[in-house]
Amino acid sequence: MSGSSRQDGKHGSERQRLDPFVVATGDASPRDQRDLMERPFFSLSKTPRIKPILYKAADVEVQVLGMPEHGMATIWDADVLIWAASQIVAAENHGLRTSRFFRFTPYQLLRGVGRPTGNQQYLLLKASLARLQSTVIATTIRNGVQWRRRQFSWINEWEEMTTREGRVEGMEFVLPEWFYNGVVDRSLVLTIDPDYFRLTGGIERWLYRVARKHAGHQPHGWLFEISHLHDKSGSLARISDFALDLRRIALRQPLPGYRLSIEREGRRELLRIRPVQQFTVPVDEPVNSIGRSGATGVGTSGAGLSADRAHGPQLTLWPETRNPATNLDSNRESNSSLLARGKRGRGAGAAGRRTP
Repeated sequence: MSGSSRQDGKHGSERQRLDPFVVATGDASPRDQRDLMERPFFSLSKTPRIKPILYKAADVEVQVLGMPEHGMATIWDADVLIWAASQIVAAENHGLRTSRFFRFTPYQLLRGVGRPTGNQQYLLLKASLARLQSTVIATTIRNGVQWRRRQFSWINEWEEMTTREGRVEGMEFVLPEWFYNGVVDRSLVLTIDPDYFRLTGGIERWLYRVARKHAGHQPHGWLFEISHLHDKSGSLARISDFALDLRRIALRQPLPGYRLSIEREGRRELLRIRPVQQFTVPVDEPVNSIGRSGATGVGTSGAGLSADRAHGPQLTLWPETRNPATNLDSNRESNSSLLARGKRGRGAGAAGRRTP
């Protein structure tokens, strides 16, 4: 848009009272926000999704609403938020002042998330920004002892800056306080492998973020009940199709830095996630020690047909030696029915270190 209309568009804008954070180069080690890594905030399908995500576990609630005009923000759109978090952390590491008001070029963002920088990708970026702005999130996460529900969109507003001839000179957007505060609090941010951006399937991307959040670099990794992962993903796929997708992913082993295996305990099907020693990024701080854990209740609606099913033939399953140590009670949202069952079977031996 022209310079004059750009000024008109700022009437009543948050940008009038925020100092801009001008991105210098765009180069920064990728970092993700923990809350976004372990709960269903995004559609896992590129097919437009309107059906809400409704998730509840213990005292955590997440509701995500997509507008018919654009559909719900997808896990690929979340690359914009990962890039923003990476820029904030990198700037603060150098003693620079940051802001929710970003000013940057499309080239910087696209390059930062490993995408081509041509016109088609620029158009896709604008569509992502539209979905991020129109998606509405309501959650009780990080809202204090009053258990308030906070409602926001992933981007409060955005704008492209163009000349009258149509040449794009830059872009601006404003992040919501909920997300920005969760990045400034460094305990809520984790580094991720740059190869994450090469993952093409929606479930693969979601599963990597779950792996990085829960398994981290722990030698024995983390064990999930697949039925609980289905709830945790927000997927609209039937649980049988979702389980098939996970088996196929476990056969292909596409996750950078992690190795997957399917295990069974009676009628239960489980997914074990273990780290391997090919991490290309440092660990900011270790995640909680391994624990078998539970959630009191989970409700979900999910995302369309799982994206991984559209991908090619799979490879063979990694052989695994069963590790008897299962998740203790260190994260009450990570598994559903395993906690009670583990306590019944182990007695005092089931006790483990608890974390908040």
